[in-house]
Amino acid sequence: MIDPLLVLNAMVVALAVGSHLYATRGNHISWGPCDSSITNDTSLACGFFDVPLDYHDVSAGTARLAVIKASATGHRRGSLFFNPGGPGISGVQRLAQNKDTLLAIGGGVYDVVSWDLRGVGDLTMPGEVRCFNSLEEYNALFNGTIELNGIDELDNFANPVDVQHLLDQATDMGKKYKETIQKCLSSPSGRFLKYLGAAAAVRDVVSLADALDGPGAPVNYVGVSYGTLIGTWLVNMFPERVGRVILDSILDPIFFATQEPSTRWVPHQFVVSDTVYRGLITGCALAGPDGCAAASEGDSPSDIDTKIQRLLKALYDASKANGSPPMTSGQLRNSLFALMNTPGQWSTFLNDVYPQLAASVGTGSTQKRTTISHPLLKRAAAQAPSYASTAILCGDSTDEHGTTMTDVFTSIIAASRNVSHMFAATWPFMPHQCLHWPVRAVERYQGPFNKTPANPVLISANTYDPITPLTGAELLASLLGQDGVLVHKNGFGHTMFVEPSSCINGRYAAYVVNGTLPANNTVCDIDDDFEVFKGVTTSNIVANLQFTN
Repeated sequence: MIDPLLVLNAMVVALAVGSHLYATRGNHISWGPCDSSITNDTSLACGFFDVPLDYHDVSAGTARLAVIKASATGHRRGSLFFNPGGPGISGVQRLAQNKDTLLAIGGGVYDVVSWDLRGVGDLTMPGEVRCFNSLEEYNALFNGTIELNGIDELDNFANPVDVQHLLDQATDMGKKYKETIQKCLSSPSGRFLKYLGAAAAVRDVVSLADALDGPGAPVNYVGVSYGTLIGTWLVNMFPERVGRVILDSILDPIFFATQEPSTRWVPHQFVVSDTVYRGLITGCALAGPDGCAAASEGDSPSDIDTKIQRLLKALYDASKANGSPPMTSGQLRNSLFALMNTPGQWSTFLNDVYPQLAASVGTGSTQKRTTISHPLLKRAAAQAPSYASTAILCGDSTDEHGTTMTDVFTSIIAASRNVSHMFAATWPFMPHQCLHWPVRAVERYQGPFNKTPANPVLISANTYDPITPLTGAELLASLLGQDGVLVHKNGFGHTMFVEPSSCINGRYAAYVVNGTLPANNTVCDIDDDFEVFKGVTTSNIVANLQFTN
């Protein structure tokens, strides 16, 4: 077994610059150049920050957070903390990737600071949650299962054979997931799992604010996706500390605190995902063959959909015939669902990936596997998966009460028929894993969610978000009342970063710098110079959605 202290020592040594280490122990950060594995941007600074593993039990020991900073370009007013969500996405890496956008939100007068949550990456300790020693070990356990191949089904499980085939896998898959959990518990991360999660992240960011801006200073925070759960808990755990807080792409906090994720996540969170898919096929139809390879002259959105459904069926038929298609229909469905988050990649998929897939099954030959490799295809992993996201989300979630794997599969079938025809059968999907996850965080905040913050909160969302629907933002705004203002972009995808809007960026900056809030329910358009397909803007697609069947 790997000694985590040895790993920590090795990382600290690796991050040394000459004789200078990134940080000394304690609540002080010694900033230094970031390691080249993170970024080569010399304007960014990195360091470490020590915090208690358990704020209610100091005997539990100490955690160490990897921290990154983009310094204010003007007269510094304080820090603006950023969490990119996931959960499990590296805040250190995402700040490096989105430095300019985040500095602009702060008007150049705030240091933008982010950190890797406990359980995320190899710099923070406790570090990345890895349950398998190798990719080979992972593949050996799940070879030939839906964990690797996805769920093959057509027409929302219209065929009773597909229904029974999925239900028949419940016992075996349940055993495999329980075996996985045992590997997680016996891994070097196992004893730290209960110290991960959103409540710990809230207390960590408050500690960071105390260290960087002074004890009791307002906490300024931008959180997206799962980072909004951290932000919502921050607002309600420490309402007196709330400074400028922007929460974008909201995870409904009441749903999260009260509903089992294994069976309720998909029917609650996927309500807009098929509408986003309609945006994809509408944009392709508007672009025509000059801008979208999947389109023929005069094609309607329904015609584009027919072609995609035909491709799914060809892959399904090839798998059922024991052929060797380039991927399964379940794998393609998974890739399409991931694509819904990022409209900027829609054109690439339908112009580069779709033609290759269509050609590979168009000959009718399924006996010789055709290999198609593209970053937008969710295929076999290069290494064993991390379980950081599972550990954080499931550790924060409500307890499961007697739910079975058969219940989970039954909920997927129902959601495919009633909520999202295209994407409810996406598998593997992290919230389903909470069924077997045995560890809950030592601290979970479960309400109330309507405390009065010291300063109002700016809430934002995309109108057509496939995984955090606008209804979550509307709910949070209603809970906060006059202390929550909602603004949303009339566009597609997940989070503020996927489609540019000068309108909403201006609202963000005015709020953070001057405290100026937009009118509640302000709607911002996506910039017209951002084309989803050649010659097709988001506004074009939105205007034509009503004509899509």
